[in-house]
Amino acid sequence: MSLKRNILDLRKRKEEIQKGGGEEAIEKQAQMGKLTARERIISILDENSFHEYDMFVEHAARDFGMEDKILHGDGVIIGTGTIYNKPVCIFAQDFTVAGGSLGLMHAQKITKIMDHALKMRVPLIGINDSGGARIQEGVNSLAGYGEIFFRNTLASGVIPQISVILGPCAGGAVYSPALTDFVFVVENISKMFITGPGVIKSVLGEDISMEELGGARVHAQVTGNAHFFAKNEKECFEQIKKLITYIPWNNKEKAQPFPAKPPKKSKKVERIVPTDPKIPYDMREIIKAITDGSEFLEIMELFAPNIIIGFGRMDGETVGFVANQPMVLAGVLDTDSSDKAARFIRYCDAFNIPIVTLEDLPGYLPGVDQEHAGVIRHGAKILYAYSEATVPKITVILRKAYGGGYIAMNSRHLRADFVFAWPAAEIAVMGPEGAANIVFRKEIMEAEDPEAMRLQKIQEYKEKFANPYVAAAKGYIDEVIEPEETRSRILHALKVSKNKNISMPVKKHGIPPF
Repeated sequence: MSLKRNILDLRKRKEEIQKGGGEEAIEKQAQMGKLTARERIISILDENSFHEYDMFVEHAARDFGMEDKILHGDGVIIGTGTIYNKPVCIFAQDFTVAGGSLGLMHAQKITKIMDHALKMRVPLIGINDSGGARIQEGVNSLAGYGEIFFRNTLASGVIPQISVILGPCAGGAVYSPALTDFVFVVENISKMFITGPGVIKSVLGEDISMEELGGARVHAQVTGNAHFFAKNEKECFEQIKKLITYIPWNNKEKAQPFPAKPPKKSKKVERIVPTDPKIPYDMREIIKAITDGSEFLEIMELFAPNIIIGFGRMDGETVGFVANQPMVLAGVLDTDSSDKAARFIRYCDAFNIPIVTLEDLPGYLPGVDQEHAGVIRHGAKILYAYSEATVPKITVILRKAYGGGYIAMNSRHLRADFVFAWPAAEIAVMGPEGAANIVFRKEIMEAEDPEAMRLQKIQEYKEKFANPYVAAAKGYIDEVIEPEETRSRILHALKVSKNKNISMPVKKHGIPPF
């Protein structure tokens, strides 16, 4: 066969494989509002940058009539490309081919590109759209999942791992996304669950739709399994590309710097926070008042909204923000918000991203429900994460910092590098009202006018204890600053701590309160 005929044959084979499961299957995919696996890859990567590998791989199943079936690429596409001219590894399950089911060769293709990503120290993006394990391949399918999970764990904290749920992701398949750093979901398209609606109905007799069980909004808002929620695939891909600009390519690098720019002139911190500590405000506005261009990429926006996490830039460099949200439950810490913050803190620490903490909370959320939900164990996670983190850690106390919440939100006692407080900050074991009722109980009860005496004692407690100067006098706060100085103080602290280097005790690893 001549070279020309060989080339024509190669092109013909590639063209056939690129049809996936065929025109009918592709049309069905489109009717569900879903792009094909190749369209998704091309949409995420820079134009003409995708290089596909293992295109000609076929399944190895020989039972249940599988020996005669042709599954192009065994239902998954793998390769490398670039995003903003920087290399990434990527795979996309092809639902048009056997429902994207995972067999042995399918899994081997995924693990091959995972190994490449770890070896080359580049981000890994996985697009999940699969009916789950391929039943006809039995234990080989389960072995494939296990190999993927193991590699997810090896790569954790070394390279960024991004999971995109663009179809069903059921059974054992859900654990790979759960082991990755960021999970993206799309409304009416993403489905994640361990046991499907049919199983639940047969076992428990309960009727529930797939959307109610494990739809995109459920995981973005209720379970906390998803970090980003989008209305459609295009919006999802834009979110991925935006996130990529904030994070480093691996744990030996820092995120790419951008040209520094000031916050928008309309954003003034001193105008945002009410003088009355009982009046809420939107902490996002504080973040935007101090970040470059007033830009902020929030993560897990719909889940545990009483705490805010996300990325911004200061002087062109990526910074991770952890902040109480006074507009929701007064910004208290509870089981979910502690989990949310702790995981983000550990991500920032693993990837050399400084952490800025903006504090305004009355403490941990009290109540029987929280106690029974394990607030002690969950609340300890944020303490562990901050204590373990060795990146630059800067805290600003805006208003309230009471009780265990004061300690947990990156206090000096957990080795914050710099702690600043606004002049109206209240730092105490508990709020002045509650404290006065306990400390001055006898005097209040015996007074001719108990209510007047109570108000007097509340003010007395505020002046003596609930202010930043008591903590500053003991060195727990480095500086009491004017609100408009917040950005400049943080910038200076980041600059000073840029080359921070501390040693931790030698050990195999710690034991977090998982």
